Amino acid sequence: MDDLIITTIQTNLYWQDIDKNLVHFEEKLNALTEQTDIIVLPEMFTTGFTMNPKVLAESHGDKGLQWMQRKSKEKNCVLVGSISVKDGEKFYNRLYWVMPDGSYQSYDKRHLFQMGKEDVHYTAGSKKFVVEYKGWKICPLICYDLRFPVWSRNTKENTYDVLVYVANWPEVRSYPWKQLLIARAIENQAYVVGVNRIGQDGNAITHSGDSCILNPRGEIISKTKAHEDVSETLNLSFSY
Repeated sequence: MDDLIITTIQTNLYWQDIDKNLVHFEEKLNALTEQTDIIVLPEMFTTGFTMNPKVLAESHGDKGLQWMQRKSKEKNCVLVGSISVKDGEKFYNRLYWVMPDGSYQSYDKRHLFQMGKEDVHYTAGSKKFVVEYKGWKICPLICYDLRFPVWSRNTKENTYDVLVYVANWPEVRSYPWKQLLIARAIENQAYVVGVNRIGQDGNAITHSGDSCILNPRGEIISKTKAHEDVSETLNLSFSY
């Protein structure tokens, strides 16, 4: 089986400014020169971790998803990231898995961060999915889901090779972030990709990034450093 090439984007976000963030990530993706299969963006990459969805949430299929579809086609790879979305009368922290042909799947964050009142403003999802791409099975999840090992469990019904977390995880809890990523890799015997933002958000919460890729033994195989504004591309192989 061929290697799976994954690119992680660790960067700052413009607080609650969709247009600026889309321009920012446009520049980031345009600067990528290496071939890749999947590009992973942080959680709520168009706004930051906003609790103001009544003003900022996009209608399902609006500019954020349209931008992802366009860039996925241009880069000829999958694009992954979450957006604040209004669907019907409810708001969701929704992750999109977008294919180069414009098709997509979505996942609504199951475990909402109560300390940030995410559960007050958003509706929790109830279903996860595992997608097969280039012979690899991949399970994408969002931030606080990391703390719930049963939800992440690699089972016969939902077998995967790679677990992906997109996040806005605060620096003050960076130690649990790093240790839990290791735990998820070891207990599920799978690669784990964690992509977190850096910088300070509009609530004066600092994020250190600490984005990384771990092999199924729980060893970090990526080189991204904390607080570093950087893109990194890495090959995952079944012969780890």
